[in-house]
Amino acid sequence: MILFPAIDLKDGQCVRLKLGDMAQATVFSDDPAAQAKSFEDQGFEYLHVVDLNGAFAGESVNGAAVESILRRVSFPVQLGGGIRSIAHIESWLTRGLSRVILGTVAVRDPALVREAARKFPGRVAVGIDAKGGKVAVEGWAETSELSVIELARRFEGAGVAAIIYTDIDRDGVLAGINWPATLELAQAVSIPVIASGGLASMDDIRTLARPEYAVLEGAISGRALYDGRIDSREALALLRGGAA
Repeated sequence: MILFPAIDLKDGQCVRLKLGDMAQATVFSDDPAAQAKSFEDQGFEYLHVVDLNGAFAGESVNGAAVESILRRVSFPVQLGGGIRSIAHIESWLTRGLSRVILGTVAVRDPALVREAARKFPGRVAVGIDAKGGKVAVEGWAETSELSVIELARRFEGAGVAAIIYTDIDRDGVLAGINWPATLELAQAVSIPVIASGGLASMDDIRTLARPEYAVLEGAISGRALYDGRIDSREALALLRGGAA
């Protein structure tokens, strides 16, 4: 079970949004590389990064900040936000990313996702963001008519490494993971699922450590790690089966 610390990039800074609203951003650090190194030093094994500006613009905007992170740390990094072409995917993977996350393009052009997953096995994930149970796109600015499970099933057998499932209605407000919906998705597809959006407390970590959630690859935590609601050492020990 992997606990992914999250770095969300807006205008070169580490921020957390409230309910996916760019106007409700709290800045936690103006040095993303230093924040990434801090997470590595705390014992985390994998970093989750989102280019928020890129998600809205449809192209990388915080590339310099991402590159500074990659130069600073040695643990694997996955990146989402504005990655929408094979050339763009290849460019990031050759620069040291372990995995790219495709969101909007998974709805708009699922064939591209399947092509990327074939070309870069194990290095392409799909980000599915849900609002009211429907898939949201374009940096959460638009909602499609697709259900989460319907979209996920389009990529069965395609070689997608993971699905990152975010409940936007819980993101950044410390409301707790939407466990029923996350578990339903994980049981509906064979692709590994990563929970995101609302991980709020050590109670959520204890839930994640329960046997029924072993079906998940892991979960992403942002605000609760930054403000100390989740103790990284205790959380990692719990998820690795050690004493908390």
